[in-house]
Amino acid sequence: MPTFTTTTMASRNENLNLQKLILNPPTGSSIVTINVGGQIFQTTDQTLTLAGPRSLFSQLSGLTHLGPHFIDRDPELFSILLSLLRTGNLPSKAKSYDLQDLIEESKFYKIESLLVNSLSNPSQFDPFNLQKTLILPLNSRDTASAVATTPFGTLHVSHGSKITSFDWSLQRKSTTLTQFTAIDSMLAISPNLVAAGATDFSGLQILDLEKKGFVLETLNWENVTKSGSTVQAIGSSNDMLFTSFESSRRNSNSIMVYDLKTFSPVTEIGHYEIFGADLDSAIPATKLKWVESYNVVMAAGSHSGPSGVLGNVKFWDIRSGNVVWEFKEKVDCFSDITVSDRLSSIFKVGVNSGEVFNADLRKLGSEGHDSWVCLGDDRKVGNVRKEGVGCKIEAHGNQVFCSKGGDIELWSEVVMGSLKKREEGLPERVFRKNLMGRVKEMEGSRVTNLAFGGNKMFVTRRDQQSVEVWQSSVSGF
Repeated sequence: MPTFTTTTMASRNENLNLQKLILNPPTGSSIVTINVGGQIFQTTDQTLTLAGPRSLFSQLSGLTHLGPHFIDRDPELFSILLSLLRTGNLPSKAKSYDLQDLIEESKFYKIESLLVNSLSNPSQFDPFNLQKTLILPLNSRDTASAVATTPFGTLHVSHGSKITSFDWSLQRKSTTLTQFTAIDSMLAISPNLVAAGATDFSGLQILDLEKKGFVLETLNWENVTKSGSTVQAIGSSNDMLFTSFESSRRNSNSIMVYDLKTFSPVTEIGHYEIFGADLDSAIPATKLKWVESYNVVMAAGSHSGPSGVLGNVKFWDIRSGNVVWEFKEKVDCFSDITVSDRLSSIFKVGVNSGEVFNADLRKLGSEGHDSWVCLGDDRKVGNVRKEGVGCKIEAHGNQVFCSKGGDIELWSEVVMGSLKKREEGLPERVFRKNLMGRVKEMEGSRVTNLAFGGNKMFVTRRDQQSVEVWQSSVSGF
């Protein structure tokens, strides 16, 4: 009985405090009354200011003494957006409405960014709960050659001489014709701006897709032979653009660094002139990845020769122009390679074995340290059947995604209960593999591209004129 009395008194006090809060809102949270399409809504001045200074909601804040403010719009859609403003998430009833209607309404109130953050936020990406939810047709005879995304999910897909773009909601689609016969490398600089290049077309083009592919800039590398410069790879940091060039005569290569805002050249690294049978200098970088934590850019390239596939991986310090780490690829060279800043590791797919390997960035440079550790079946390392040809590998968040034919493997680090220590004093790392999706979802030809944007993964396949969208469930939709 005493316990019941205490609980009842506590509940009464909570109710009284709630009533006081409703009747006497905190300073700066005066009640605002809004008439939307004949329906009355009430909220606080404090809630309206959450929409940002440029929004229509913000304009209504502070006008509490003028009575109801009339807005000639749909009250039901307003109710959903007001709920989004209050909680940061769409209510469950939003599922009953067309997403495009909500987008148009959010644009009217100038709060589309809040809707984007609610429905396509990178923090919502759940790698263990991805399902194939959508197929985006490209309306072309050409298959996808390159895919580029923005952090909140805008998607650009090159196919043949065209680039098809989808907005963050994947509701709006546009196609741009370019000067290229085919695009081999593409990078999204913004939702409407991309850098595009090809191995058979001179120069890197900065295209404004909102202006029907207007060429904003053409960046070229002036090599010694004064021949054209074809693009082998593109990468970027927050403020720099990296481009791997090779001369049209294929006798020299370089990596140029540009300012990402002005596109003016900053510096040149990795300039090689090829003489005789110097195979190492003949390999241009075909993959560029920025590693923020170490302030270096990874440049990797490979080629086939009489003794098999050879390659090299170099990490360049942009400030000094020097290579800080380098290792030669002679045994089971990479079919594809990536680097994870979050995991402080490099990952590759062996071209012969088709297995995933890991190299810990924290241990590179240690004497006697074997850089690559096979995460799969290390007995396949001596294979000559080239099982890894065509495999793709990409790091996203704390996971690594690797395509094997038509399937996709998901690798993640497992924190062991009792961490074993090696001589270097760092804990031994363990990675585990999961196979993504259900069997029916994975049916299809070989995966050709993996890309990530917002809370989605995008997949293209050989001979398919479409893009698969993989997504986990989102609150409200």
